[in-house]
Amino acid sequence: MERAEAEVEMAGNGDAVHTPHSAPPTAPSARVSIWESVRACGVWGRDVDKAELRRRVVMPLYARRAVAAAVAEKDEAAGVAAAAAARDEAVGGAEEEDGLEVVTPMVVFVNSKSGGRHGPELKVRLHELISKEQVFDLSVVKPSDFVRYGLGCLERLADQGDNCAKDIRANLRIMVAGGDGTVGWVLGCLQELNKSKREPVPPTGIIPLGTGNDLARSFGWGGSFPFGWRSAVKRYLNKAVSASVVHLDSWQAVIRMPEGEITELPHALKKAEPADQLEFSKASGSELTEKASCYKGVFYNYLSIGMDAQVAYGFHHLRDEKPYLAQGPVANKLIYAGYSCTQGWFCTPCTASPQLRGLRNILRLYIKRANCSEWEQIQMPSSVRSIVVLNLDNYASGKHPWGDLKPDYLEKKGFVEAHSDDGLIEIFGLKEGWHASFVMAELIKAKHIAQAAAIKFEMRGGEWDRAYVQMDGEPWKQPLIQDQSTIVEINKVPYHSRMINGDS
Repeated sequence: MERAEAEVEMAGNGDAVHTPHSAPPTAPSARVSIWESVRACGVWGRDVDKAELRRRVVMPLYARRAVAAAVAEKDEAAGVAAAAAARDEAVGGAEEEDGLEVVTPMVVFVNSKSGGRHGPELKVRLHELISKEQVFDLSVVKPSDFVRYGLGCLERLADQGDNCAKDIRANLRIMVAGGDGTVGWVLGCLQELNKSKREPVPPTGIIPLGTGNDLARSFGWGGSFPFGWRSAVKRYLNKAVSASVVHLDSWQAVIRMPEGEITELPHALKKAEPADQLEFSKASGSELTEKASCYKGVFYNYLSIGMDAQVAYGFHHLRDEKPYLAQGPVANKLIYAGYSCTQGWFCTPCTASPQLRGLRNILRLYIKRANCSEWEQIQMPSSVRSIVVLNLDNYASGKHPWGDLKPDYLEKKGFVEAHSDDGLIEIFGLKEGWHASFVMAELIKAKHIAQAAAIKFEMRGGEWDRAYVQMDGEPWKQPLIQDQSTIVEINKVPYHSRMINGDS
């Protein structure tokens, strides 16, 4: 799977959660410095005492067995029974049970398929550092099962008067070892706690195992898995114990199609249930026909339409067909760069083929500005062949296409300084491949189009029978109808994700 609103909210362990109105003591860094990368290489991890780390993060034996059993059996009652059995074993034992004074209990999700050979080795290392029951392999356990059954088991034990379980549930923190897609998957599952009013939502930190790692970069966890990773893992876990908690906006994309279906549905999208379709129809003021279909998904970093998504789509298919070519982040980036040259983004004129013309031929853009309920149409520049909706400052492995804009430019364009928790999202365009290359090299800025609180794309095929879309690195072919509109509407999710600030 490579694939927020009080002024200050107190985290479960007493750490303050900061919003744009209340700046954190150390805000998440937009850029990952060379110094941070060197620090992550492991030397500083040796200063972390393993026994002290375990004392701070390992749950009592009965509690971790309870959570593991509940998740494995997909049954809260099985977890409660496992807790009782573990307590019975401990009665009369010569040694006091470990973890009774746990400071910040921690659970780690590992995408063992990420990071090349490091994924499986990292899982073993985490078993050594904390405990096997507190490490979940995402190829075996879905984070939704942990949220439903693991946390549900702790909540049931707390309701039965178990104060230790109550404290664990209140103070729990989560680390995700994986790329942006993996982190987004876990964050999406944790959002269910908001929907069902099962607060607090555990804050999330990141051990970067992916190719881009833009979420990890944005919240101070580094842009790559360090060379000296065995000792650095201790540093990641130790930092996560006491670091401050900050907010991250998330955005829901709803796709309404007049007919047909998306045949290769990415993990980021799900077909909407009838009740959701009815809600979306009421919100948009238009009814869906019997042939219509509706999809929804949540993204944290970006959504894009156009040539960049087409290149990503081709790259993903090539990697799936020939997995031996993709042996790590460096190999992936080389393949990606080479594949982009074969798709006509660099060498084919915009007017040579309908598939390569500017997006203005098929797409209309509407936005809602902050504190405004009316849609406003924004003219698409004719040269734009890829349009990107960006939530974070980091994009495409730590690049900054929106840029650090000066106050006079912001005032002239009617923009405000961009933050990942400000309720606004930035829209920019990329032209041909050379323009995109200069933007990615940070020699020039991207084509700034708008800043919005909500977005609507209206797409009609004309000579096009499809467009390419990607959401947080997951691309798909979007079918288009010649004379009927496909709508992509983007709105902010009404609650924030809670992130552990690795810079603090």
